[in-house]
Amino acid sequence: MSFDPVAIRRDFPIFDRTIRDGKRLVYLDSGATSQKPQVVIDAEVDFYRLHNAAVHRGAHQLAEEATDIYEGARQSVAAFIGADIDEVIFTKSATESLNLISYAMGNAPTGNRFHLKAGDAIVVTEMEHHANLIPWQQLAARTGASLSWFEVTPEGRLDLSKIDSVITEKTKVVALTHQSNVLGTINPLEAIIARAHEVGAVIVLDACQSVPHMAVDVKDLGVDFLTFSGHKVLGPTGVGIFWGRSELLAELPPFLTGGSMIETVTMTGATWAPAPRKFEAGVPNMAQAAGLAAAVKYISNIGIENVHAHEVLLTKYLLEKMSEIEALRIVGPTNTDSRGGSISFTFGDIHPHDLGQFLDSQGIAVRTGHHCAWPLNRKMGVPATTRASLYLYNTLEDCDALIAGINDAQKYFGR
Repeated sequence: MSFDPVAIRRDFPIFDRTIRDGKRLVYLDSGATSQKPQVVIDAEVDFYRLHNAAVHRGAHQLAEEATDIYEGARQSVAAFIGADIDEVIFTKSATESLNLISYAMGNAPTGNRFHLKAGDAIVVTEMEHHANLIPWQQLAARTGASLSWFEVTPEGRLDLSKIDSVITEKTKVVALTHQSNVLGTINPLEAIIARAHEVGAVIVLDACQSVPHMAVDVKDLGVDFLTFSGHKVLGPTGVGIFWGRSELLAELPPFLTGGSMIETVTMTGATWAPAPRKFEAGVPNMAQAAGLAAAVKYISNIGIENVHAHEVLLTKYLLEKMSEIEALRIVGPTNTDSRGGSISFTFGDIHPHDLGQFLDSQGIAVRTGHHCAWPLNRKMGVPATTRASLYLYNTLEDCDALIAGINDAQKYFGR
């Protein structure tokens, strides 16, 4: 099918509205959260309107329908990322997913493959979102393990020149982002995965910025655990995904305990149900799972390859236009080689927050600040940036509006 972003925009009710005194909404903040097509909104509403009941509980029809919708959503997500259905675990967010794996490892008893102790090592990178940095900092502090990292080059790429000294025989976990939410960099995984597995470490991949924008098959990637957010992939807030290899999930201790995740319970102890139930204590986010299923089906109908190709086209166009603006500095790769559609930049001595507010006055929504990546900002020598992030509903007209807005800001601030 041909890719038509103008037709796609008609599926998103929010683009029917105007902002800031009747201006057209130019939404360039999908790296923070995506907009929602009507089918996603309908799926969540219909769950509450027609099928609301607690899943995996009750013998009545509503409970059966709710359970079928919830487990059907698990199957839809599994198909979207090339996983087996019992490897897909619903959480409230990618942040919770990353805390799940780090806390579960911290709960692992002596003799369990995930047990960490003093002398073990955890490896991250300088480009991590706080959600994939702080949980590992905390795990290292609780267990006595050390924390080390891959550095980032001035061009915004991972420096793998010392890979064998970063990932060593002591390394038990390597956690990294697939695509940087600040730089747009798509990281080369093959060498990192090979080295990690060579020393017996597991790979945890933060795929929040990749799953919505490119084809991701967990089996082809070769990682051990993967997380992503529902709200960044056209789905609702309040639902995230934690994926793990089935043999590893069997050994991983639970994160939360309570109802639904047990096999047997006595007054003195309990045993756990197999995954995914072991990691889904309590009544889950059922309507949100239904919305996420509608989202991944919507993307699959369009074709994730088509989405990716469209974003590459827009990114190339916007990078070229930005390169023509004097005093504008792109923070990250300046071409589309292994690069996604999040473009962070500074503009002369205009503070990113001031630029963001001016663009907002023109109907253009961008993100400003450190983007939950303080160490990366420091490494790149900037206190903050303005970030434009592209998605399937953006157009060349949106890119032109941003460029015009930046030029108008220069006049407005008298720079």
